[in-house]
Amino acid sequence: MTRTDDDSWDITEGVGATALGVAWARSQESASECPLFTDPFAEMFVEEAVARGWPLPQRHIAERIRSIGGYAASRTKWFDEFFIAAGAGGIEQAVILAAGLDARAWRLPWIDGSVVYEIDQPKVLAFKAETLRGRGAEPATRYVTVPVDLRQDWPKALREAGFDPGEPTAWAAEGLLPYLPAEGQDLLFERIAELSATGSRVGVESFGSGFFNEDYLASRREQMRKLREEAGIEDDDAPDVADLWYVEDRTDLNDWFTERGWEVSVIDAADLMTRYNRDVDEDTTPRTVFLEAKLTR
Repeated sequence: MTRTDDDSWDITEGVGATALGVAWARSQESASECPLFTDPFAEMFVEEAVARGWPLPQRHIAERIRSIGGYAASRTKWFDEFFIAAGAGGIEQAVILAAGLDARAWRLPWIDGSVVYEIDQPKVLAFKAETLRGRGAEPATRYVTVPVDLRQDWPKALREAGFDPGEPTAWAAEGLLPYLPAEGQDLLFERIAELSATGSRVGVESFGSGFFNEDYLASRREQMRKLREEAGIEDDDAPDVADLWYVEDRTDLNDWFTERGWEVSVIDAADLMTRYNRDVDEDTTPRTVFLEAKLTR
């Protein structure tokens, strides 16, 4: 799927389908012997998508997902802890950007009075709502959908949905930034800063050193080629998630937040996985960092 400035997608296509891949990975972690988290809703999403004609990941794709399973589980756990800590710190308002099939509004222990806003493409949020409603699942806190593209005026839509910029907010951007152009990323965080009251927190899966390095991207493609070959798939033009990324130089978010008075802490993916006793493989571990910024002024 070629990216354009005004493209959109359903849950089974393009960027939307990556959310199903993540849900599949979360279902695999939940079913493992010693999971970092349990997400019973992930399997619901996969089952519903299959019922609608979505093919389960081909063998080579499944192997690629499994190869970074420790990373995916660690990422999920980090954001779980981010929201739990924010709630413990008195934050009652959360916004999940490009929420996809995230089920934290259903599975985390939210404090009384909390509200979770989810922003994503209308069709993606509709699929989630229909799936969970059809299985009788109820959110664990007040839950509000904001069906709007992040490249549009989402702050207006968020405020119209009831968001209060005068209250501290916990913002999360997980698995999002590569799918935004560099200019769109800058605008995203400018808008977040404008909407953030003192006490707000931002959790971001961001880029580490060399994330868009040509050799690194080439090595990823070679890994996929080998997995296709081992699976007996000859089509070298099979889609790669990196084809959906905007490969552009980016603003350093550590510097960006620090310069604006936020307190920033960062941990890279390898150290995070080590913290959670997950094996680190230099060839498969994504070159990302996990950044938390707190507005204390």
